[in-house]
Amino acid sequence: MAAAVGGESVLAEPPLVDADEIRAAMEYYARQDWTDGLPVVPVTESYLGEFLARTSREPGDVLFAMPHLNRECTVRLAAINAAMAGCLPEYFPVIVAAWEALAGEGYPTRGIWQSTTGTAPLLVVNGPVRGKLGFNSTGNVFGSGFRANATVGRAIRLTAINVFGLHPHLLDQATQGTPAKYTACIAENEEDSPWSPLHAEFGFDPSDSAVTAIVIRSVMHIEARHTQNPEQLALDITGTIARTGALIHETTSALIVLGPEHARVLAGAGWSKDDLRRFVHSHAVHTGAELAAVGKDAVSRHSRWRLPSSHPDAIGPAAGSEELVPAVKSPQAVLVMVAGADNAGVSAVVETFGPRGNPPSIAKVLESDAP
Repeated sequence: MAAAVGGESVLAEPPLVDADEIRAAMEYYARQDWTDGLPVVPVTESYLGEFLARTSREPGDVLFAMPHLNRECTVRLAAINAAMAGCLPEYFPVIVAAWEALAGEGYPTRGIWQSTTGTAPLLVVNGPVRGKLGFNSTGNVFGSGFRANATVGRAIRLTAINVFGLHPHLLDQATQGTPAKYTACIAENEEDSPWSPLHAEFGFDPSDSAVTAIVIRSVMHIEARHTQNPEQLALDITGTIARTGALIHETTSALIVLGPEHARVLAGAGWSKDDLRRFVHSHAVHTGAELAAVGKDAVSRHSRWRLPSSHPDAIGPAAGSEELVPAVKSPQAVLVMVAGADNAGVSAVVETFGPRGNPPSIAKVLESDAP
């Protein structure tokens, strides 16, 4: 570690530690299956106390429960896994808010994290805490390189493994899964957005720090550097949302993560977020013939999942060959935010689980807990 002494840079000696003991502790954690496959940070009671000191919640308070598994995540358990994930103690108020948002999200408490579909939680961070703690909202926002994003998202996954037992091949029955099962936490690029940020759109003050929790299936890239026409761009986005492979249920839903350049194309033409949502809803359609070609022209009477009209569980008449069938339930089934670098015409569509349409689950990072 370089330090300036008398105007000169010198190499400061690191504190003496026993590297063999640290490796032994890490290997012990791995043998206990307390990891996500990557090494974790060994946790002492004194270090755990630094996390617990960052919240006004009691260590035994329950943040999240899975009644079907008869298991609960307390503040203390969340803090242990946050420390193991590599979080700094000052991140813990964000993790507490994340668990509160996940509890309100609904699907995780009903076993969807165990599903063959392979879903994962996505966290979106808004407000001043982004800058205070160094959350990335710009370049490589879905990628690596930023401790706050990487470790906060990872803390949720480690808790799912260690508290709720969601180990792959055991309670986690994902057929293929998603890289988001390691970590999925992004921040909104509020500074380069022409619109109100996500949390302010749903009743929070822009000065609030907040976490939005969403269950997702995949993140799909949209490359559209070729046009400044808002309708062309919106159709590119719509086609990505409406693809037949996304239609598991009767309808689908999505979070559109616009790069700043694409947001400006739309806003510069006078489009609001609601305009984009309405456009997607009205244009994300398939004919009955298109759905029949992939065996999705009807829905199950029990699950409302799509299946062929010839299936014995199918209900209602099959859509006519030219009948238009909407891919999304309503404009409100489409969320819109801005993230990424201001350097190219690149955006993403995040496939969210379920038909949705209600406001997303958002929890405020409490001021008493904030760094």
